[in-house]
Amino acid sequence: MKDIISGLNKVFDSRVRLGIMSVLMVNDSVDFNTMKELLDVTDGNLASHLKALEKESVIEVRKQFVGRKPNTSYKVTPLGEKLFKEHIDALEKLINPL
Repeated sequence: MKDIISGLNKVFDSRVRLGIMSVLMVNDSVDFNTMKELLDVTDGNLASHLKALEKESVIEVRKQFVGRKPNTSYKVTPLGEKLFKEHIDALEKLINPL
């Protein structure tokens, strides 16, 4: 029997990580507060998932100052784009195996 879940990437198992990647795939970059509002998660929860994705090199972090305020934004890396597209393709094959 063919392993129907072998194409899924464990990095994107969490609904929060799936949400983060979905947001970043359709935006050039997104700052922390916007991401938090879009996903309706706590600071700590979002920060831990972003750190995990950064560790896997699928997102990159940019820290800068806007005026006098620190601003952290995130964007998908080329590796992240490739791996996430493969994950979505695997999900589609799981849902519609024909």
